Amino acid sequence: MLASNRCTVDSPGGRRTALLPARTPKDHVTPRVPVQPALLRWACARRGLRPDDLHARFPRLPDWLAGGERPTLRQLEAFAAATNTPVGYLFLDAPPVEALPIPDMRTVGSRAPATPSADLLDTVYLCQQRQAWYRDYALSIGEEPLAFIGSACLTSDTKVTADAMGRALGFHVGDRNAVATWQEALRRFAERAEDLGVLVMTSGIVGTNTRRVLDPEEFRGFALSDSLAPLVFVNGADTKSAQMFTLAHELAHLWLGESALGDSHAASQPHVASEAWCNRVAAELLVPIDELRAELHPDAPVGPEIDRLSRVFKVSTLVIIRRLFDVGHIEEHTMRQIYGAELSRLRARSPRRGGGDFYLSQRARVGRRFARAVYESTWGGRSSFTEAFRLLNVSSMDTFQRLGFAVGAIQ
Repeated sequence: MLASNRCTVDSPGGRRTALLPARTPKDHVTPRVPVQPALLRWACARRGLRPDDLHARFPRLPDWLAGGERPTLRQLEAFAAATNTPVGYLFLDAPPVEALPIPDMRTVGSRAPATPSADLLDTVYLCQQRQAWYRDYALSIGEEPLAFIGSACLTSDTKVTADAMGRALGFHVGDRNAVATWQEALRRFAERAEDLGVLVMTSGIVGTNTRRVLDPEEFRGFALSDSLAPLVFVNGADTKSAQMFTLAHELAHLWLGESALGDSHAASQPHVASEAWCNRVAAELLVPIDELRAELHPDAPVGPEIDRLSRVFKVSTLVIIRRLFDVGHIEEHTMRQIYGAELSRLRARSPRRGGGDFYLSQRARVGRRFARAVYESTWGGRSSFTEAFRLLNVSSMDTFQRLGFAVGAIQ
């Protein structure tokens, strides 16, 4: 007969109570979380990953996908972090439909735009949060609505609009030609837009996560229109010269008074009317036809002339190629041939990675105008330091103060 592992003791009331021994660690059963395999596949696709890409970190993932095994809560949280998915989504019955919260102008012909990536969505959400905060701040200090927002329409002459934008920004070809690098030209262009009242944010990553690099082939920028807090985001993973055109293109959207995500490629011919209009305005703003005619050396070889004009106007060689066609200097078939070759060359170049000053990079990511407003609100007692840290993506007082010096909010 087997001996029982139960024992009894006398309780104060005279009853004999049976006690069970405490469970040993090997007896403990970790709770498993019911999750639909379709949600796990959706989370992988949302991050642009295949399940095989995560096998080393989650060896039991094939079993989860087959429905034969369930993950623990800790495993599910780790999976959510690895795929940049809000963990609450993984408890739904079916994958959610995540639509862009702004108009998507990336449609070409009858082809539908690609499903937005988690990186794109999170970037738009972050900018919307910052815009909402700044709008409340602007109202609290009595800022007036900006008159240029929505001052143009699709029937407005693109040259007239570009001239008006140039006067408002006060950043002309001569100003760009006077600086040595595209980086400095871009910085000054962004500062002129910020002085005008636009929040300009430039980043090649999501937040401060250097492992989440934004893809210029997915989007180059977007505009969030608002009469008090207009915002332009420029994909900093693109080349500096291409970013110049993106900034001009998105500013044109603000002149139309519309929010938009689209393809601001210089030589693209969008089927969406506002995209085509903004392209023409941006090209005229950056490379005015009259100034191009005056600067052009008609007898010079085309290749070297494209490079020279690109340096003069501080824009991409692709923009110059398109404008040379617009001005009648090259034929359409020549333009297409040269443009295709140049595009292939630019795509083949190895991107520069890493390095740089964190505080200068962060100044560009959050924008000088936005950052200064956060500091003013915090030092004035209207915002908490916790809120300021969240808005600026910093985690310590030392970093907060150093960034304050970088944006000129602290002297």
